[in-house]
Amino acid sequence: MKEEDAGPPNRELYALLNISPEASDEEIRKAYRQWAQIYHPDKYQELHMKDIATENFQRICEAYEILSDVNKRQIYDIYGMEGLTSGLELGPKLNKVEELKEELERLRKKKEQEKISAHFRPSGTILANMSLPHLLKGDGIMRGMAMTSEVQSQISKNNAIAIGGNLAVNGNSGGGAASAVFRHQISPAASVEFMAAAGLRALVGVQTSRQLSSHSTATMGLAISLRDGSLNLSNSWTRQLTETANGNIQLAVGPESSIAVGWQKKEEKMSAAGEVKFGTSSFGASAHYTHRFSSKSHGRIVGKVGSTTLELEVGGGRKISNFSTVRVLYSIGIQGIFWKFELHRGGQKLIIPILLSRHLNPVFATGAFILPTSLYFVLKKFVFKPYYLKRGKQKALENVEKTSAKVQEARAAAEKAQKLLQNVANRKRNRQLETNGLIITRALYGNRTALSRNDESRETQHELTSQVLDVTVPLNFLISESGQLKLHEGVKKSGIMGFCDPCPGEPKQLHVEYTYRGGRYQVVVDDYEELLIPQESHII
Repeated sequence: MKEEDAGPPNRELYALLNISPEASDEEIRKAYRQWAQIYHPDKYQELHMKDIATENFQRICEAYEILSDVNKRQIYDIYGMEGLTSGLELGPKLNKVEELKEELERLRKKKEQEKISAHFRPSGTILANMSLPHLLKGDGIMRGMAMTSEVQSQISKNNAIAIGGNLAVNGNSGGGAASAVFRHQISPAASVEFMAAAGLRALVGVQTSRQLSSHSTATMGLAISLRDGSLNLSNSWTRQLTETANGNIQLAVGPESSIAVGWQKKEEKMSAAGEVKFGTSSFGASAHYTHRFSSKSHGRIVGKVGSTTLELEVGGGRKISNFSTVRVLYSIGIQGIFWKFELHRGGQKLIIPILLSRHLNPVFATGAFILPTSLYFVLKKFVFKPYYLKRGKQKALENVEKTSAKVQEARAAAEKAQKLLQNVANRKRNRQLETNGLIITRALYGNRTALSRNDESRETQHELTSQVLDVTVPLNFLISESGQLKLHEGVKKSGIMGFCDPCPGEPKQLHVEYTYRGGRYQVVVDDYEELLIPQESHII
């Protein structure tokens, strides 16, 4: 299962010393001295305790050696431990900060160039028109097909090219076209495109765009038809109206002159758009609204009206994998009653409209809507939902089995580290008891879902031990002399001394219960979220 709360990379050493990624040299030295006093091997006589101390002391020394060296710290912050063990190791060629910065900049540019070279985006659509009335007459179900395909490639930082084509067949007639577009980024605020097309709509043209302000953009284009020599001029203006909405005006002058006004709004749970268009011999308006019920499912409604169109479309879709979405739609209008099935995968689309009837019979229209809707809810409840729940549990079990050895090893290391923190943590706890200060009574770190279940029922604790780690001891140790506890933002908590990752790949949280000044408090924070206690807002 993919982790949902991924955060900044290359922060493990900061977590180990429990310092901020912006910590000063003095703060790094202070943290090192604190941890070194606990884990110095000379403090322990028993052999197994000395071995535990030695292992953790080496980790602390390595973290201090890297973070206290300005050059190594720079490399670590950008490239992590891999950068320190690769060609970026310091030597006679990289013995000055300026030289190091130049080398880092060179490698950054190299990485950026590699990313650009790999930036290759294909997309395409297959449309298969089917007709049930024609099938019943014996004429076959297929009424026509259309295919479009395009490949975009970023050939350099400022240049991109797109090559595409389309082919359509309807009955005994058909046609196709091929196109190419070259785009050059003149500046961060301006770009120009050169285009050419051959086939049914052979033309050459140029289009330029410019950002007029931080909220508005203008585009102007000129195209010449190679078939009849006609000119087509186009202008569009787009302006951001709010943080989530923008509007646009499009003007086209030529054989098919038109003006259109549009509006789009996109938020986390919904998106909506509308457009009104007037042409020389026609007009039209359309609007659509999409609501996202969850991260995997959404509903959609579309309305169209015009001189030759009157249509209402409703339906929904569901994400079936990281890259694939299926959508089922019901459409009714002057063209007839349709079912439409869509499969979206990556940049590819398969769209299958099926004409059910040309006649707008109320009984038939109602049945055509109720039948697939009822079938969907039945399948969702008795087939899809049980299947996905079973698959989710199976994947979770597979992940646990795959990482069990690594987790057991990490958990054992964390428990050993906690043993050496126990005495100091107890002393700090006793001092806080004397002053009625901050005492961590219970702290659990691990799987977000498991901790949620744990909050609901204490009886399920025995089921959660494999996904949750008790971190009460290390948090009591980290309480400062002033009676505060702070875990820094942007630092993954599994790297803190005495912690480990009990469920790799799963989103994690930290659940803390504590007492302060006679009151009982509770707080839950995400893996990379800052924790600062005590706070009155945490009171139970």
